[in-house]
Amino acid sequence: MAENFQLQSRHGKSRVRVSRVWRRPAAAGGHVIVEWNVAVSIVSDCRPSYISSDNSAIVATDSIKNTVYVKAKECTEVVPMEEFAVILGRHFTSLYPQVSEATVTIVERPWERVAVDGKPHSHGFKVGVEKHSTEVIVKKSGSLLINSGIQGYSLLKTTQSGFEGFVTDHYTLLPDTRERIVATEVTAWWRYPFEHVSQLPSKPFCFTQRYQDVKKVLAETFFGPADVGVYSPSVQNTLYLMAKEVLTRFPDISSIQLRMPNLHFLPVNLGSKETPLVKFADDVYLPTDEPHGTIEATLSRPMSKLRPACDVSPL
Repeated sequence: MAENFQLQSRHGKSRVRVSRVWRRPAAAGGHVIVEWNVAVSIVSDCRPSYISSDNSAIVATDSIKNTVYVKAKECTEVVPMEEFAVILGRHFTSLYPQVSEATVTIVERPWERVAVDGKPHSHGFKVGVEKHSTEVIVKKSGSLLINSGIQGYSLLKTTQSGFEGFVTDHYTLLPDTRERIVATEVTAWWRYPFEHVSQLPSKPFCFTQRYQDVKKVLAETFFGPADVGVYSPSVQNTLYLMAKEVLTRFPDISSIQLRMPNLHFLPVNLGSKETPLVKFADDVYLPTDEPHGTIEATLSRPMSKLRPACDVSPL
């Protein structure tokens, strides 16, 4: 309580951009580079700074920013960003007695190794598209929550999609169809089962590989077999099958949340019936993302809940 009011507060530093290079020889896979956008938010007992002029308990946000660079320097071996987020969270909750909780959010810029003459380059990279993200919450008690995700994962198929049998009334203009383009930009968040820092495996868990695995499974389920594909009766059904496949394939993921906007490709018909300039024949479309349908859902194992936001072996 503060002057008969209840005060809840947190503070931190956002948009801390840090890049780390690990310079390995070509025989060991070549250089590795990451570029992270880091946000740190701490829950701290510093009430006097709010209700009076006493700042003695505040961990300065500039110190929080500097810590990100110090900890990046201390990582002499390649580290996935989920592990780096845990390192930051444990640092703030253990070093400062007044800090009870730290939330660390990281979004990675996707630098991808290039190939020259069919061979991976030892130190050459290009920027990809979809972004790997994580949110880690560490409490002083050791309680732990690790979410990982994908942002901006654009998927499209030109056939094998329809939508029919939905509610129709005097507001409905949309016709039934069994032939349309389906496109979306997937945002996914999934939770790992680690609930305490003591549960983290002694052998480093390959969060980055699991991220690649999940991305692969989401795309394979969306598209279906390469030669024939798979029919999608709705974005809802496709979303469910994608989430179900992730939980089926990866027992180390306890829940997954998918957000999949329906990005429309509208048939183009120009002119009149008598003198058409463009007569649609499943060929010319107007791409538009405003307005778009919004479909999202969370699929969990029993006794598992995914906190709304806002990474074992390879396949």
